[in-house]
Amino acid sequence: MTQPHTKQLNIGVLLYACGHHQAAWLQPDSSIERIGNINYYQSLAQIAERGLFDAVFFADNQSFPAQSASDMPAFWFDPLINLAAIAQVTQHIGLVSTISSTFANPFTAARQLLSLDHLSGGRVGWNLVTSMTDNEAQNHSLSQLPGHDARYAKAREFAEVMNHLLNSWNPSNFIHQREQHALIEPEHIQSFNYRGDYFNVTGPSTTPSSIQGDLVAMQAGASEPGVTLAADFADAVYAVAWNMEQAQKYIQRLHEKIAHSSQPTRTIKVFPGLVTYVGETYEAALAKKQALDDLLPIETALSQLSSFIRQDCSDWELDAPVPPLPPVEDFTGPVGRYETILQIIQDKQPTVRELLGYLNAGGGHLTLIGTPSIIVDEMERWFEAGVADGFNLMPPTLPNSLDDFVTLVVPELQRRGLYRTTYTGHTFREHLNLS
Repeated sequence: MTQPHTKQLNIGVLLYACGHHQAAWLQPDSSIERIGNINYYQSLAQIAERGLFDAVFFADNQSFPAQSASDMPAFWFDPLINLAAIAQVTQHIGLVSTISSTFANPFTAARQLLSLDHLSGGRVGWNLVTSMTDNEAQNHSLSQLPGHDARYAKAREFAEVMNHLLNSWNPSNFIHQREQHALIEPEHIQSFNYRGDYFNVTGPSTTPSSIQGDLVAMQAGASEPGVTLAADFADAVYAVAWNMEQAQKYIQRLHEKIAHSSQPTRTIKVFPGLVTYVGETYEAALAKKQALDDLLPIETALSQLSSFIRQDCSDWELDAPVPPLPPVEDFTGPVGRYETILQIIQDKQPTVRELLGYLNAGGGHLTLIGTPSIIVDEMERWFEAGVADGFNLMPPTLPNSLDDFVTLVVPELQRRGLYRTTYTGHTFREHLNLS
């Protein structure tokens, strides 16, 4: 085994239903019957921990307006409840939940996150989002989702309040000295009286701060306000990058925002999404992808594309070039994935059918097909180029693709000294080597 690099890759996994490929559930051996079973998610986390992953991560969607018989009930469990169950059957792996600043109450969110953190021994992180759909807003007494700028203004306040709540007092302030009849140090547990445009919170939290110091703060927005918010508050970001060029552009934008932030020398880790099809040969890996693609109804793929680009493409001619799309400046939906679709079109000049193939799993994230050596070659190239501190794995099928990565790719990463051979820390912050 080679000597480890000075730095090593971080790897997390985004757990989603029975896999990120839209046809994963249609495979005869899929896990579709288990997505409402908590033991299923616990078993997936245990596979990831066997692979020495840094974290398991849950995205979230707070609506489920069924449109067709093939709509996936992927968000069956609340992420925090799911992670609490996972914490009971794992020892090391980090636990990252999505929190919506548009809908969440910061006091409740902070209390839940800190509770899970103490329960798990300091393994919690949280991913701040502003949510995406009117359907979600209508489940929270709003007629529609607030505008993009308003959502990010509220997100900024939310992050500020959360910082106060997550650090409002320390476990050491609970002194429980029987002889002195002293339970706490009250001078250190005081109100902070936050007053803003969206939130008025007196504080302090009922739950003390984390044993890991600050909870690890994640962010995933690719718009200008999103990247600015990450530069000011995030320890790490989830990024969408189809190729190296797009990854480099994102890194440049992030570094520019950091340079103009209140902490211009800080470092933020970047984790692009990664979809892998792994086999002992390239042909075997490609066959895994083709088997999934062949199962997917075109109508389902077109429906996903319509949601990504915010226009109906159900009548597009499949074997014709993709019709012209508006520039990213005119797009009001999630910018990161839309930029990726524009990049794919620019790179590949695809037909509609070919574009659907690129988006079937992961919606345009970096997709690697081949042997462990082929896949690690590209992961290492991104790492050495400084555009990825690690990756957020998005397995096409679960558990099979996750198990393939752990069994085949992780040993190749370790052989090259790019990845840990054992957990050396106890907290999520230690896993990521964050100060």
